[in-house]
Order: sequence, then C-alpha cells, then structure tokens
Amino acid sequence: MYRIKTTIPCKTRMMKKNDELQKDVQDAIRWEPLLNAAEIGVTAKDGVVSLTGVVDSYAKKLEAENAAKRVIGVKALVVHIQVRIPNQWAKTDAEIANNILAILKSNFHVPYQHLKIQVENGWVTLDGELPWDYQREAVKNAIKYLRGVKGVTSNMGIKSDIRNAIEQKDIKNALSRSLILDNTHISVNVSGTTVTLTGTVNSLFQKEEAGRIAWNTPGISQVNNDLTINFNFSTISS
Repeated sequence: MYRIKTTIPCKTRMMKKNDELQKDVQDAIRWEPLLNAAEIGVTAKDGVVSLTGVVDSYAKKLEAENAAKRVIGVKALVVHIQVRIPNQWAKTDAEIANNILAILKSNFHVPYQHLKIQVENGWVTLDGELPWDYQREAVKNAIKYLRGVKGVTSNMGIKSDIRNAIEQKDIKNALSRSLILDNTHISVNVSGTTVTLTGTVNSLFQKEEAGRIAWNTPGISQVNNDLTINFNFSTISS
C-alpha cells in the first residue's frame, strides 16, 4: 500500500463516486495555467477517466493527461484529445524534423546519433536505442513544445553499457526514499536486466513514479510495471 508520508492523522477513504472524480479531474485541469478547461471534456466511470476535446498544441494534450493522472482515484485514463495546429503555427514535416534535430544536437544529455526520426503529417516517430531511460524522456520532453508537432510515437529502446549485476535491494531502497511512495505493498523481481514491479498503489501517478524510479537502475534494459491501482483500501492525510 502506498501512503503519503505524513505525521497528520489519516482516515480511510472509499472509492470516489463518478461525479466526484469527474469534478476533481476537471478542477485539476482548470488549475493548470497552460490549459483552457473549456476545451477538454471529462467523464468518469468506476475510476476510468476519459478526456476528449481539441487543443492547439501537443504540449497541452500532455499537460491534460498529466493533470488527470495526478488525481487520486484515477485508475486508468482514456485520451481522445485531438491536436489541431493553427495556421500561423503550422510547419512542414521537413521543418519539424530539422527543428527536432537541432534541439537534440544542442542537448548534451542525448546521443542523438542513435536515433532515427520520422515525421508524417506532424506526427513524430522515434526509433533507436539509448543507454538510459532519462535520455529517452529528455528526447520526448524536448519535442513536446515544438510548434507543428501533433503527436509522438516512441519506439526507443534502452541498451545499457553497464554490465554490473542489478540488485533487487537497491531498487527497493530507491523506492523507499521517495517522498510520495511507501513500498510496503510493492514487490520487485529482477531477471537479468529486466525489472518487474508488482503489488498495489493508490493512484496512476504513483504507479508511473514507481516505474520512473525503477528505470533509474544502472544497467537496466526493461521495466515491466505490473502494479495495480486500488483506491478502496488506501489511506491518505485528512
């Protein structure tokens, strides 16, 4: 079970009603300065939240997704948000590809020579292998704010140069250091360079955070994040 670490007395909270969860996600989206809540529709049913609407940038689409993921009670997210680029921001596929190459070349964290970039109708596809997951995330973060980008498909894999044995206890210790996670109800299995996480967390955000921490393990090539989300049993600060 994951708890917010606090000395404040806690109380048990049951699953939110559909309308409560819908309002919480709407409020979370409204709270983000990049977003216009009127552009994004929200529905919720049994912890599954659906987002619809039209936005004028790929960054806004991602921001809406992330805002929803951070809401307690969201177990899964379905996204049908379309990106329609205004004419004044439109770029050709060649311009987008050149801009991506330029920004990646300027980022010393990313060995861009290992990547293959394809752009079709504003949609970017990334292929190749990188030594670290943080480099893969850096590539996606660099692209999301570029004008003309409508979406990104990442086929980037991880091939580490480190050959040290991966220790299960090191990953458990890393999870336990997280401010927002309690690893009491998470299990870690290591097989070669693959790490598998199983157990239960109380939010989609916490599941992704656990996966992010596991990906920081030196020598890792794959993380199977099989954590399930169960808000019914969770306890959080009142």
